[in-house]
Amino acid sequence: MLQDDREDDVLILGKVCKFTTYVEITQIYFYTISNEQYNYKKGNTVQDLTLRQKLNQMFILGYQGENPDSENNSGFINLLKNGLGGVIFFTDNIKDKNSFKNAVKTIKSKALIPPFLSIDQEGGRVERTLNIYKGSHYLSARDAALKGEDFIYHQTTAIAKELQEFGLNMNFAPVLDVDTNPNNPVIAERSFSSDPDIVTKFGEIAAKAYLEYGIIPVGKHFPGHGETSVDSHKEMPELSLSLDELENIHIRPFKKLLPVLPALMIAHIHYYAFDKEKIPASISKSVINGYLRNKLNYKGLVISDDMVMGGIQGFSSLEACVKGINAGINMFIFRNSDTKIIKLLDALEKEILLGNIDIENINKSIKIIKQLKCC
Repeated sequence: MLQDDREDDVLILGKVCKFTTYVEITQIYFYTISNEQYNYKKGNTVQDLTLRQKLNQMFILGYQGENPDSENNSGFINLLKNGLGGVIFFTDNIKDKNSFKNAVKTIKSKALIPPFLSIDQEGGRVERTLNIYKGSHYLSARDAALKGEDFIYHQTTAIAKELQEFGLNMNFAPVLDVDTNPNNPVIAERSFSSDPDIVTKFGEIAAKAYLEYGIIPVGKHFPGHGETSVDSHKEMPELSLSLDELENIHIRPFKKLLPVLPALMIAHIHYYAFDKEKIPASISKSVINGYLRNKLNYKGLVISDDMVMGGIQGFSSLEACVKGINAGINMFIFRNSDTKIIKLLDALEKEILLGNIDIENINKSIKIIKQLKCC
């Protein structure tokens, strides 16, 4: 496992290199794939950004249909030209390999700053290439785990190579949730195991395999979605587990793998161990700044789960983003980029100017984003 205080031999596009931290690794990956292979515009760095462009950097957005440059996506393209931080791709965006590659190239050509180009490609029921393969192409985490360590490595490598071929650089995987509730409606076979040590073992293999091929792995769903009986896509689950129970089982894989995870996704789940107020972890100061940053000393990128999910709908988008930024979220995912998003960004800029958002949190987020993008 990579540690912050020693060197490891790491493969980068087939070459063995020595690096001391995952930050150095991801910087090289991002530069190699984004700048050299796809010839991004030079001269634009996050240091040169306006306040609005900094805000844009903190968002990962989706778009409609196959063609990102269609009339329906004019707002999305304008955001790319004005510093959008990332793009997330869904099944509707991917009909066949060639058209998708062209779409990714179009996005890169329009972007002011190289964006994170992200996807949920776990294997099993969560794959975004269903139209290409007419169904699932990879095994779920649970089924892959039953085949052993070598299979996990080879399947993850295959996924990483395919994402690299498409021109992507980030995958919202591996799932590090421990599947402790047999009635869980949303995790189940997406988890490697009900044993935290097995989840940790296979999660490490997967994370390192993604890194070998230039894909930034995003561990999810911190601090653990495995015990819930409610689907956070529909409503906010509530967990009354003690902190000891969370740390010994659900947080355990995340904590052990923090040194090899450049980014984490935070769940829309309320944990009574952290907050008495009913608030999802994704916008909780106690979870993000208090526990993840200060207690676990995590230095990587912290990303929300999709902000249009039912688990966050107890708050308006503006309220959720204000709370999220002040809690320490670095980037928000919204699966759309419609006029509501433009209005949200306008409103957030006003909240900063009014002093309702700590500008230092904006600058901290930009520093972390810059560190991964190496720009």
